Parts: sequence; C-alpha cells; structure tokens
Amino acid sequence: MIVIKGIAASPGIAIGRAYVVEDEDIVVERVEIPRDKIKEEVRRFKVAQKATHRDLDSAEQKVLKVLGKHHAKLIDAHRLILKDSLITHDVPKRIQEEGVNAEFALSEALEQVNRQFERMEDEFFRERRHDLFDVGKRLLLHLMKRQKRSLADIDEECILISRNLLPSDTMGLKETKIIGFATDLGGKTSHTAILAQSLEITAVVGLSDVSRRVRTGDTVILDGEQGLVIINPGPETVAKYEKVQSRAEAEERSLETLKGQPAVTLDGRAFKLEANLDSPEELKNVVSLQVDGVGLFRTEYLFLNRTEPPSEEEQVKAYAAAVKALETREVIIRTADIGGDRLSMLGIEGPKNETNPFMGLRGVRLFLRHLDLFKTQLRAILRASLKGKVRVMIPMVSAVGEVLAARRLLEQARAELAAEGVVFKEELELGIMVEIPSTAILLDAFLPHVDFVSIGTNDLIQYTLAVDRINENVTHLYDPYHPAVITLLDSIVRAAHAKGKWVGVCGEMTSDPRAVPLLVGLGVDAMSVSPRMFLRVKQTIRGLKHESMKRLVAKAIACAESDEVRRLLEQNP
Repeated sequence: MIVIKGIAASPGIAIGRAYVVEDEDIVVERVEIPRDKIKEEVRRFKVAQKATHRDLDSAEQKVLKVLGKHHAKLIDAHRLILKDSLITHDVPKRIQEEGVNAEFALSEALEQVNRQFERMEDEFFRERRHDLFDVGKRLLLHLMKRQKRSLADIDEECILISRNLLPSDTMGLKETKIIGFATDLGGKTSHTAILAQSLEITAVVGLSDVSRRVRTGDTVILDGEQGLVIINPGPETVAKYEKVQSRAEAEERSLETLKGQPAVTLDGRAFKLEANLDSPEELKNVVSLQVDGVGLFRTEYLFLNRTEPPSEEEQVKAYAAAVKALETREVIIRTADIGGDRLSMLGIEGPKNETNPFMGLRGVRLFLRHLDLFKTQLRAILRASLKGKVRVMIPMVSAVGEVLAARRLLEQARAELAAEGVVFKEELELGIMVEIPSTAILLDAFLPHVDFVSIGTNDLIQYTLAVDRINENVTHLYDPYHPAVITLLDSIVRAAHAKGKWVGVCGEMTSDPRAVPLLVGLGVDAMSVSPRMFLRVKQTIRGLKHESMKRLVAKAIACAESDEVRRLLEQNP
C-alpha cells in the first residue's frame, strides 16, 4: 500500500479501479517555410483559429447546459485568450519574420508566456496558465488535424489518474463514468479544481508523480477531504474508507435538516454563520442554504477576463443583485483585491514583472494608487446599499493611513452622489480585513477608525509564519493550528471586543470543521464559510460547548507546537 499526499481540491471519498491516462504526445518540430509559402502558412494558422472559435461555441453550449452561466464565463476567458495579441499578432509575426511553421511559432509563444506565469507568486493568477495551454492545445490539434482525446470513451467506472487535466477535460467528466481524479499538477484555485467542486467530483491534485506510480487497474482510494491517494490498499483500509464513505453520504443527507436552524452551541452561545460569495451567479445556492448573511463578497471577478475596468453601473447592478437577494440579511462587500499584474490587462499602466506580487501592489495599496477605480467602486457600493443591508470592507490594510485615506474617499463619494442628486444610504459601515501581522499587532490604533474587523485567515497565517502556502518546499509549514496563529487570533478578538467592535472571520480556516472549535472558543462574532461547507460547519458548532472551547483555546495558546494543539482538539471532539 502506498499513500501519497497532495492538495485536497474537491471533497469526498472515491474507491475504485484506476484508469491512467498517458500524456498526449504533441511533438512540435521546427520547419522552415519558403518565403513564397509564408502567406499560406499564416492563412493556415487563421483557419485553425476559426476552428477553435467554433470549438469554444460548442463547449459553451455544453457548459451552459451542465453547469450554468457562471461557469460559462470560463469559455469567455478562453475566447479572450484566443483574441489576445499573443495569438492574433505575435504568432503570425513570428511565422513571417522567422519563416517557421505555425505549430512551432505557436509553441514558442506559449512557452514564453508560460515562463512569465511561473514567476507569479499569486496562485490564482499562476493557475490561469492552464487555460492558456487549453486554448493552445486546441489550436495545435487543429493545425495538426488531430482529434482531441475524449474521456467519454472510457466506458467503465474508474478513478482517472493523469499528469494534468485541462479545464475542458474536466467540464465533460459529469457525462462519463469517472468518479474522481488525481493529477500530478494543479492547485486548489485552478479552474480544473473549481469545476470539480461544482460537479461534485472528488479530486486530489498537486501529487507530483502519481501518474507514474499508479497503473491502470490498480485499486485506488481518493480521499478528497485529506488530499490523499492510497494505492493498492489492504482489505482493512478499504473497509475503513467504505465506512467513512457511507457515513459521509448519510451525514450529507441529514445536513439538509439544519437549514434555517441557528448556529448555536449546546450551552447557548449563538454565532452568525454567513457564506462567502464569489459572484452573483452563486446567489441561488447561497440563499437556499438560509445563511445569516454574506460575510465576504469577493468582487475580483468583475475585474477578470476583460480589457478595461468595470463601469460604475455594471458594479451597481452586480452588488444590488446580491444585496436584494439577501433581503434583510447583511452583505459585506470587499473592495477588489487584485494585484498589479492585472493592470495591463485592464488597460492601466502599472508595475511590470513584480518579483513578489503577492506582497506587492495589490488590494488597498493598488486602489490608493488608482483612486478613480477605488472611488467608482465605493460609489457603486453606496448606491447598491439602498437595496438592503451593506457593509464595505477594505483588504490588505497594513497602516492606519490607508484606512484614513479610504474613509476620505468614501466621504468624497458620498458628497459627489449627494451633489448629483443620487439617493443612497448614509449609514454605510466601513471595516478592514485583518490579514497582515502589523495590523493585528497594532489593532488598537486602527479600531477608532473602523466599524468592524474581519480576520482573513489565509494571508494572516502565511504572513505570520513566513510560509508561502503554494511553495511545495514549505507548504507543510502552513499551519492554522500553530500556537502563534491562535495567540494572534485571540489578541485580535480581545482587542476588538474591548472597544466594542464586531469581529468576523473568513478564509479557509472557517470552512474546516476541525478548526471551528478554536474559532468558537475564541468567541468571534461571525464566521463566513464556503457554501459547500456551510451546513457541515453549522453542524460542528451545534455540537460544541462554548465554555469548553474557551478552555481549549487557553490550553492551545500555552502549547509550544501545533501537534500539541491537534492532540487537544482530538481529545475534545
């Protein structure tokens, strides 16, 4: 039996026979094109582009039917890639200037961009390179007049093992007999992982060499909860996981009864349990969960896959739809947390090739450099506030001056709207994400200038522990259970409550039922959870005693190592 640890991309347990998909060999050779044949070669490339456009039209119809409008935007992203000057300009130019075949010119252009993607620190943007390869592969296959491999041809139930899966491969999985997949490559924020979650197909990615260690026909257990792949397990292990699988399926069905029930502990401590929202298209699902509100409305999607910033009207429409759908419940809209590397795609001049964009010009830092973008978003949020309860939250705050600047801009937005005769709600609360240690340590200095705080655990943990959580060399050190993290969280909650300020938490820690006892014991006011984990987290809260968890947190803070904290949690289920 071999156990390999990877990244848990989509939850669930899958047990079955492996089907290993070998990489499609696409060998691109450099061919010199005679000068009198260059025009014909460029024309051949343009024919392949048109064929790829037709592919995308067909794929869009399939996505709309299976996954809905939100995921159909992936096709828009691929269309933008196909229209990018990299494809429309650089490749024909390379054919003409270097006198080479279209396949070679395309592969060289893709490799050049791949090197740029690999330098990106931000996992979300780095994972977008798979979309680029997806489009590039479609083009190459048309140039070579080859058919794309179809996973639909796999006619038996299996667990797919592959070096990589492109988003277009994943979109079709629901129509196959594939019950889960494991890949060497990929991250949690790749479109492949996101699609697997939407399709509710168990997936583990980032396994390095699983495609070489598994053979077709091997028995495989895929643990999408822990990010494990178990190859050729013994009978006892299979039996254990079958029990886990049955129990999980039964629990999933019973969770439905928790809709509408309060998130209250056994000893009566109530928590506001909210959901994270990535786009208005997720509203239907979020509303159906009967959440207490939206604790984190990420607005980055409005700035993605386009060549100019979203207009104020477009933003008002998006925010108002969310606020109206939640009726009397609150929506916390976070101003966009995008990095400087997105600016050129929005038609705005910005820094090029930041060596560490994850800690560079992003979030409030970027928007204070581009006040027009910031004010437009604040005006849109103010206008949307008429539809219900809204708060605005500022990301990546590291200095009091940034909060004061944001407040001044908010007042300017209010004054402008009033002068224009536009109606809006005056009382719009402004809060900050606490995700940088300097803000957490000096929170007392920030509190007089904010109405609430929300702890962004993902960044706070990695900055506190100095761990890049997507760096495979140190990712094992990214640890929500580290006593230093718990101590810092405790000091934030205590400082905010001492000044009568509300404290929410968002980030992956809230969606991990194993970490929820710590948040309950810390006494945060609200948790904002991924919709997929919402009912499971509610179930966890309802099975705990707040007073016991307070004592557990006190013990955790006194620990020297995270393993001790984990043992404490295991002893206090």
